[in-house]
Amino acid sequence: MKLLIHGRNLEITPAIREYTEAKLTRAIHHFESFVKEADVHLSVARNPRVSQQTAEVTIYANGVVVRAQERSENLYASIDLVASKLARQLTRYKDRIQAREHGNTPRGAIHLGEVPAIDQDIISTASLVEGKEPALPQRGVRRKYFDMPAMSLDEALHQLDLIDHDFYVFRDAANGDIQVVYHRNHGGFGVIQAKGA
Repeated sequence: MKLLIHGRNLEITPAIREYTEAKLTRAIHHFESFVKEADVHLSVARNPRVSQQTAEVTIYANGVVVRAQERSENLYASIDLVASKLARQLTRYKDRIQAREHGNTPRGAIHLGEVPAIDQDIISTASLVEGKEPALPQRGVRRKYFDMPAMSLDEALHQLDLIDHDFYVFRDAANGDIQVVYHRNHGGFGVIQAKGA
């Protein structure tokens, strides 16, 4: 597994690097067969009155993105928390794969329907920024570019479960429209769709 560690407002010392590698390696140990790369961002809040230290990890596993983020007053505690959360998320992912292979649903799993494997032919190898002019974004605006293969609502709900965000933007396989699936405040999910002309 390829492990990249980045620091924001802190220097990644050998001790921090070793601790992070040890914790994540232990958390991912049972899932090495499908985890290809892990991207770790460690950061410390700039405001000295806010003792907030964050560990954010994005894992790329067989075409699926698994993401977790934890904050605490101690960077090592944040690393411990995020490693534990990743292990739980990867267990759910592995259970889902095994259930699909054996034709049953694991105990405690959310039934979202059959999720087919991602076809490697639809994953673009072209550059996401090709033909775009570099420009500074407006202050406070962060832009992200990513491939958006078409998927069903069930697949989008599964991705939402894995990325540890409140929402997930996807291209609907049925009609090609961009849609947003999100966690509702009072439970359940919602979908935002563009209204027809």
